[in-house]
Amino acid sequence: MKEEQLGRWKHSHNFDQDQKRPGELRTLIVIALTTVMMILEISTGILFGSMALLADGLHMGSHAVALGINAFAYVYARRHAHNNKYSFGTGKVNTLGGYTGAVLLAIFSAIMAFESVMRLIEPVSIAFNQAIFVATLGLIVNGISVFILDAGHDHDHSHSAHNHTHHHDHNLKSAYLHVLADALTSLLAIFALLIGKYYGAVWMDPLMGIVGAVLVARWSIGLLKSTSGILLDEQAPETTLLGIRNSLEQDQNSRVVDLHVWTVAPGVYSAIISIVSTSPQDPLYYRRQLPSDIELAHITFEVQEFKLS
Repeated sequence: MKEEQLGRWKHSHNFDQDQKRPGELRTLIVIALTTVMMILEISTGILFGSMALLADGLHMGSHAVALGINAFAYVYARRHAHNNKYSFGTGKVNTLGGYTGAVLLAIFSAIMAFESVMRLIEPVSIAFNQAIFVATLGLIVNGISVFILDAGHDHDHSHSAHNHTHHHDHNLKSAYLHVLADALTSLLAIFALLIGKYYGAVWMDPLMGIVGAVLVARWSIGLLKSTSGILLDEQAPETTLLGIRNSLEQDQNSRVVDLHVWTVAPGVYSAIISIVSTSPQDPLYYRRQLPSDIELAHITFEVQEFKLS
């Protein structure tokens, strides 16, 4: 057979990862904003003696690094989308970027908590007016960053009788959570500084650092759960599996005896399906029975004949 005659049976494994994703440019813009604000908050936090402000600046610095990883993941996935050494393309690079960002979130929350506890033990004097001004400026920058990333936050929901999936850009979600955490710590810093200024409760500053650390840790755990399942080829949601099984077992002569469905790119599944039938059909017959509302790519069928005794 000639190579061109086999073309109809061949298909790409890039799953649209060679296309520039909306989150890439947004992430680069936010990196620039975050870096500038990081330098300002760290320097003024040291100068004015505010732990909340310093924690917010360090938090921003860590997030600038994390956002850089997110940006790298976008570029790498796009440039290597057609690289044949990746069996199912580079769709999981996006998820890996999100997972890495979640790990960094957890580390940074631990550092914030430790530094805040140390400030509770050994309080320092704070230049409240200057610190409040810088923290407010940080909150404005963080708010703009949240808006930029949320404008492209990929929450495409697919609803159907068989399926309910969320097409998440985990890389963008990671970047979004990072800047959202920055906005939260800025808000907590302002609150703590105002309480400290007007009521003399200097201990509120490190206490808010601890509260912020706990909330950031919770966000990181949620992102770790959603991304690790994809990286470990966790089975698709039960509703997706049931939709595939029901569509293939409409034929009373056939039964699905083994079913593996896992994510290979955001919102895209790959499947290996074993069918036993008393009257086996061509794999194309079963492929046509698959539900159209579930985005399946690279489907492999194993069809065995069941002989009645």
